[in-house]
Amino acid sequence: MNFYEDLEVGQRREIGAYTFTAEAIKKFAAKYDPQRFHLDEEEGRNSLFGGLAASGWHVGSVCMKMLVADGQRRVREAVARGEKVGVWGPSPGFRDLRWIRPVLAGDTVTFSTGIESKRASDSRPGWGILQARSGGVNQRGEDVYSIRATAFVPLREPV
Repeated sequence: MNFYEDLEVGQRREIGAYTFTAEAIKKFAAKYDPQRFHLDEEEGRNSLFGGLAASGWHVGSVCMKMLVADGQRRVREAVARGEKVGVWGPSPGFRDLRWIRPVLAGDTVTFSTGIESKRASDSRPGWGILQARSGGVNQRGEDVYSIRATAFVPLREPV
């Protein structure tokens, strides 16, 4: 992972794509969000969604999986190049979670993330605080999901 000094406001990258199948939607919903429009095609068609809809929590979970997998891949690549890797701290939270459009069975969502702001931490020497927006667009290029998260990022040269 990058260090605070390596990150620039405005940087964006695609982190992966995922196709939401009816089977995956129902499986996630049965375990975590058992609402009728996530569990049954007919109920989904008769709902405001107009089809079997993925739970927003399912969409967010897939985005998180993509973020983690992208980070792990980037760490492996950096280690292979012999680079020092920054180990990020925890996230103090998120805001602006938005489920913009329904994600229906068969939709493929492409996820990306971008840095919106960064600053040195006043209370934690050696750390920066990063704000990033992650989101997803469907195969038609329509925004379907968005979230703004905060993370602690180590400084390469702690003050």
